[in-house]
Amino acid sequence: MKKFCCMLLLLLFVLVLPESGHAATVTGKIFLDGKELTASQGVQVENVNGTVMAPLRMISQNLGYKVDWDQKSQMVTIGQQGKTIQLIVNQKSASVDDKTVILNTAPLLKNDTTFVPIRFISEQFGLTVGWDNQDKIVTLVTPVSAPDTGNDTGTGVVVPPVDTTNLTQVNGVSFNNNQLLITMQGASQPKATLLTNPNRLVVDFPNATFSDVFGTGQLLDPNLNGKLDVVGYPDVSGVRYSLFSTAPYTVRFVVDLNYAKNYTVSISEDENKLVIVDLNAEDSGETGALPGNSGRKLVVLDAGHGAKDSGAVGVTGKYEKAFNLAIVLKAAALLKKEKNIDVVLTRSDDTFLELKERAAIANNLNADLFISVHANSSASSRATGAETYYQRQASKAFATVMHKYLVPATGLSDRGVRYGNFHVIRETKMPAVLLEVGYLSNKGDEALLFTEALQNRVAAAMVSGIKEYLGIK
Repeated sequence: MKKFCCMLLLLLFVLVLPESGHAATVTGKIFLDGKELTASQGVQVENVNGTVMAPLRMISQNLGYKVDWDQKSQMVTIGQQGKTIQLIVNQKSASVDDKTVILNTAPLLKNDTTFVPIRFISEQFGLTVGWDNQDKIVTLVTPVSAPDTGNDTGTGVVVPPVDTTNLTQVNGVSFNNNQLLITMQGASQPKATLLTNPNRLVVDFPNATFSDVFGTGQLLDPNLNGKLDVVGYPDVSGVRYSLFSTAPYTVRFVVDLNYAKNYTVSISEDENKLVIVDLNAEDSGETGALPGNSGRKLVVLDAGHGAKDSGAVGVTGKYEKAFNLAIVLKAAALLKKEKNIDVVLTRSDDTFLELKERAAIANNLNADLFISVHANSSASSRATGAETYYQRQASKAFATVMHKYLVPATGLSDRGVRYGNFHVIRETKMPAVLLEVGYLSNKGDEALLFTEALQNRVAAAMVSGIKEYLGIK
């Protein structure tokens, strides 16, 4: 088995093509069953549209694999133990034992190096792949049987060779407002169960697996287990998740409760679905109303950046992500007092979310308004002031109203309402704005932004702007 794994590992990352250059990619490390492989030094990996890609080069002939490269058709053929995989550069259609499989991302040729989706290749030969985007680490886990230990989130059961293209893809998770938010693509219907001794809520997603995107935003260990640290919520001590089973495929989330708690589970009907497990419910049930379905207006607040993405760094070392979150939490607390407004946060702690996940949360909930909060930075330490951005013409009126309240709340110079082609205000379907409250690269602005007084004023100004635009007294 050990020789097989090493042979397969080399197959995945090494195949000689006529080399005239090297791909401009990121050097990473590779771990097999928790141990770093010295043979992998210098291996380059890429994250292409959420799919981890690895290069193929020539392997020595005595490893027992048949690997062919057809320059004319740009086809790679890999044969091992009776299984044959064929992939063609720039084509999402691949062949596994003459069965057509559609890839999420097509193989690509870059500077005479061919890159292929590592998860797809590995799973065909029985390995599980993890990707740590922050440290650029690929983890491979060999297929072994694991006993049932009774652990709620499983023991990291390893994926056998199987077609996973029809599985629901779980893309991300966050916890805020006493709600567990999970984004996914597919038809999986979550099943929730309350357990005791200790108290916990188990949410299973049948016929589902983690997508490559999930590994870029949340941590997954080599056994496909991970956790969220939950702070500031008396009901919950933490959240765990894992690929609980592969027979059948099941992704499991466990909310560790400090005492018994009611809940509801709601799910949007869009292609990119949002599942909300709400611990604020009076009675437990499998289904609940999504925020905004009660006749109240729904506002989604987005604290820019988070976790490994600090955003701008101030002149004294303060992080933009901390400022953004402070403003959003204060604004949310005020909005929750409004009887005609529901509020949802894309993050309520130091969590990382992809930009498309932030937009998807608002879109899936059919929110009425979306506001992303940021602090600016410039190469010039003299740059100062507040500005409000919109991307779509339908958002310009909302931006004008928000800016009217933002500038006097900051006391900084007025840099105007501006067009900005930012993802979160471009891809959202409702009126959406991005606030740049001040400049962390300016010593005076930075000092002001991190005062409770300014943060309270800005939060109140956001609420005033929202109410005026929505016509709420």
